[in-house]
Amino acid sequence: MVEDTLSRPASMDQARAWRVAAGVPDPEIPCVTVADLGILRSVEIIEGVAEVALTPTYSGCPAVIAIELAVETALLDAGFEVRIERVFSPPWTTDWITPEGREKLRDYGISPPAKTSTSKMGMFSNDEVNCPRCSSPDTRKISEFGSTACKAQYVCKACAEPFEYFKCI
Repeated sequence: MVEDTLSRPASMDQARAWRVAAGVPDPEIPCVTVADLGILRSVEIIEGVAEVALTPTYSGCPAVIAIELAVETALLDAGFEVRIERVFSPPWTTDWITPEGREKLRDYGISPPAKTSTSKMGMFSNDEVNCPRCSSPDTRKISEFGSTACKAQYVCKACAEPFEYFKCI
């Protein structure tokens, strides 16, 4: 059932629209939401339309359109008219991943970024990467790229578990 969003104050609509958009999972890493990743920049209600600003994790991210469509669909299903804006400035960094998002990544078996985005090497740095299973820093990179370009593959020397590391951007 579509709710009449024009009959309530904009602040209530804005809060509800934010909750709906914020709950959309990332299609590549479904344990985290677009809000957990920090790519949901804003949700505003302007003249009855939910205007959403999203920042891709990087300009070539293959999931950008899927994320935008998922957010749009969630808001349409909640009764909102929607306009999505792709925002590139300032560019997203792994610093924007929330503490809850970092914990969700760890629980899912992905080591969250170890350093801030001020690292000189960024995505290709040799950060100390802790195992998300046993927390050991005794790990070894086995591939620069994992299931997505923003992750690398590692193995823990302590517990022998393979895992992915979300690279610092």
